[in-house]
Amino acid sequence: MAGKFNIDGDAIRQLAEILVETDLSEIEYESDGSRVRVARNVQMVATLPTAASLTPQVQSPTSGKPAPSETPQDFASHPGAIKSPMVGTVYSSPEPGAASFVKVGDSISVGQTLLIIEAMKVMNPIKAQKAGKVTHVLFSDAQPVEYGEPLLIIE
Repeated sequence: MAGKFNIDGDAIRQLAEILVETDLSEIEYESDGSRVRVARNVQMVATLPTAASLTPQVQSPTSGKPAPSETPQDFASHPGAIKSPMVGTVYSSPEPGAASFVKVGDSISVGQTLLIIEAMKVMNPIKAQKAGKVTHVLFSDAQPVEYGEPLLIIE
Protein backbone atom coordinates (compact mmCIF):
# COMPACT_ATOMS: atom_id res chain seq x y z
CA MET A 1 0.00 0.00 0.00
CA ALA A 2 1.27 3.45 -0.90
CA GLY A 3 2.34 5.90 1.78
CA LYS A 4 0.33 8.95 2.71
CA PHE A 5 0.77 11.87 0.34
CA ASN A 6 1.08 15.24 2.08
CA ILE A 7 -0.29 18.13 0.09
CA ASP A 8 1.68 21.35 0.30
CA GLY A 9 -0.87 24.04 -0.51
CA ASP A 10 1.79 26.76 -0.72
CA ALA A 11 3.74 24.78 -3.32
CA ILE A 12 0.61 24.23 -5.39
CA ARG A 13 -0.20 27.97 -5.22
CA GLN A 14 3.34 28.78 -6.36
CA LEU A 15 3.03 26.35 -9.27
CA ALA A 16 -0.32 27.93 -10.21
CA GLU A 17 1.28 31.38 -10.15
CA ILE A 18 4.05 30.12 -12.44
CA LEU A 19 1.38 28.85 -14.85
CA VAL A 20 -0.19 32.28 -15.03
CA GLU A 21 3.11 34.18 -15.25
CA THR A 22 4.49 31.98 -18.03
CA ASP A 23 1.17 31.43 -19.82
CA LEU A 24 1.61 27.65 -19.61
CA SER A 25 -1.38 25.32 -19.52
CA GLU A 26 0.17 22.78 -17.14
CA ILE A 27 3.22 22.21 -15.00
CA GLU A 28 4.52 19.16 -13.15
CA TYR A 29 6.93 19.04 -10.22
CA GLU A 30 8.53 16.01 -8.56
CA SER A 31 10.50 15.91 -5.32
CA ASP A 32 11.35 13.10 -2.90
CA GLY A 33 9.18 10.58 -4.74
CA SER A 34 6.08 12.80 -4.72
CA ARG A 35 4.77 14.34 -7.89
CA VAL A 36 2.34 17.23 -8.31
CA ARG A 37 0.77 18.26 -11.61
CA VAL A 38 -1.12 21.54 -11.85
CA ALA A 39 -3.14 22.29 -14.98
CA ARG A 40 -5.54 25.00 -15.99
CA ASN A 41 -8.27 25.14 -18.59
CA VAL A 42 -7.31 27.52 -21.32
CA GLN A 43 -9.87 28.45 -23.90
CA MET A 44 -8.18 28.77 -27.24
CA VAL A 45 -9.77 30.98 -29.84
CA ALA A 46 -8.62 29.99 -33.28
CA THR A 47 -8.29 32.71 -35.84
CA LEU A 48 -8.86 31.09 -39.19
CA PRO A 49 -7.32 32.70 -42.23
CA THR A 50 -9.73 34.23 -44.67
CA ALA A 51 -10.18 32.73 -48.10
CA ALA A 52 -8.41 35.75 -49.58
CA SER A 53 -5.29 35.15 -47.49
CA LEU A 54 -5.13 31.51 -48.62
CA THR A 55 -5.54 32.28 -52.31
CA PRO A 56 -2.21 31.64 -54.02
CA GLN A 57 -0.67 34.58 -55.77
CA VAL A 58 -0.41 33.42 -59.38
CA GLN A 59 2.28 35.46 -61.11
CA SER A 60 2.20 36.23 -64.80
CA PRO A 61 5.40 35.25 -66.62
CA THR A 62 5.68 38.66 -68.29
CA SER A 63 4.98 41.17 -65.54
CA GLY A 64 5.47 39.16 -62.34
CA LYS A 65 2.11 40.55 -61.20
CA PRO A 66 -0.90 38.40 -60.42
CA ALA A 67 -2.65 37.18 -63.54
CA PRO A 68 -6.40 37.81 -63.09
CA SER A 69 -7.75 35.31 -65.63
CA GLU A 70 -5.72 32.30 -64.46
CA THR A 71 -6.75 30.28 -61.43
CA PRO A 72 -5.02 27.39 -59.65
CA GLN A 73 -7.64 25.01 -61.11
CA ASP A 74 -6.37 25.87 -64.61
CA PHE A 75 -2.96 24.48 -63.64
CA ALA A 76 -3.96 21.19 -61.99
CA SER A 77 -3.73 19.28 -65.28
CA HIS A 78 -0.88 21.30 -66.80
CA PRO A 79 1.93 19.00 -68.00
CA GLY A 80 4.56 21.23 -66.37
CA ALA A 81 2.83 21.42 -62.99
CA ILE A 82 4.95 20.64 -59.95
CA LYS A 83 2.44 19.27 -57.46
CA SER A 84 2.76 18.90 -53.73
CA PRO A 85 3.74 15.31 -52.86
CA MET A 86 2.38 15.74 -49.32
CA VAL A 87 0.26 17.78 -46.98
CA GLY A 88 2.26 20.45 -45.17
CA THR A 89 3.47 24.03 -45.26
CA VAL A 90 5.33 25.27 -48.32
CA TYR A 91 8.34 27.56 -48.07
CA SER A 92 10.00 29.35 -50.98
CA SER A 93 13.40 29.79 -49.29
CA PRO A 94 15.70 27.79 -47.03
CA GLU A 95 15.16 30.17 -44.09
CA PRO A 96 13.22 33.34 -43.30
CA GLY A 97 14.67 36.36 -45.06
CA ALA A 98 16.73 34.30 -47.51
CA ALA A 99 16.32 34.52 -51.27
CA SER A 100 13.71 32.26 -52.86
CA PHE A 101 14.88 29.01 -54.43
CA VAL A 102 13.16 29.97 -57.69
CA LYS A 103 11.03 32.78 -59.09
CA VAL A 104 9.10 33.38 -62.30
CA GLY A 105 11.48 33.51 -65.25
CA ASP A 106 14.24 31.38 -63.68
CA SER A 107 15.74 28.56 -65.73
CA ILE A 108 16.07 25.42 -63.66
CA SER A 109 17.90 22.15 -64.05
CA VAL A 110 17.06 18.59 -63.03
CA GLY A 111 17.67 18.04 -59.32
CA GLN A 112 17.56 21.73 -58.40
CA THR A 113 15.67 22.49 -55.18
CA LEU A 114 12.46 24.35 -56.02
CA LEU A 115 10.88 24.74 -52.58
CA ILE A 116 10.57 23.10 -49.17
CA ILE A 117 7.48 21.48 -47.68
CA GLU A 118 7.41 21.13 -43.91
CA ALA A 119 5.45 18.10 -42.76
CA MET A 120 5.48 16.86 -39.18
CA LYS A 121 8.44 19.13 -38.29
CA VAL A 122 10.53 17.70 -41.14
CA MET A 123 11.74 19.99 -43.93
CA ASN A 124 11.36 18.14 -47.24
CA PRO A 125 13.15 19.70 -50.23
CA ILE A 126 11.19 19.36 -53.47
CA LYS A 127 13.54 19.01 -56.42
CA ALA A 128 12.96 19.54 -60.13
CA GLN A 129 12.28 16.36 -62.08
CA LYS A 130 12.84 18.15 -65.38
CA ALA A 131 14.68 21.18 -66.68
CA GLY A 132 12.84 24.22 -67.95
CA LYS A 133 11.73 27.74 -67.13
CA VAL A 134 9.50 28.69 -64.19
CA THR A 135 6.44 30.37 -65.72
CA HIS A 136 4.12 30.49 -62.69
CA VAL A 137 4.47 30.40 -58.91
CA LEU A 138 1.13 29.25 -57.48
CA PHE A 139 1.74 29.56 -53.73
CA SER A 140 2.53 32.12 -51.08
CA ASP A 141 5.39 31.54 -48.66
CA ALA A 142 4.40 29.64 -45.48
CA GLN A 143 1.06 28.63 -47.01
CA PRO A 144 -0.56 25.31 -46.07
CA VAL A 145 -0.76 22.94 -49.05
CA GLU A 146 -2.65 19.74 -49.81
CA TYR A 147 -1.44 16.59 -51.51
CA GLY A 148 -1.54 17.02 -55.30
CA GLU A 149 -1.96 20.81 -55.19
CA PRO A 150 -0.07 22.52 -58.06
CA LEU A 151 2.72 24.73 -56.75
CA LEU A 152 4.81 25.71 -59.77
CA ILE A 153 4.59 25.52 -63.53
CA ILE A 154 7.76 24.66 -65.43
CA GLU A 155 7.77 24.82 -69.21
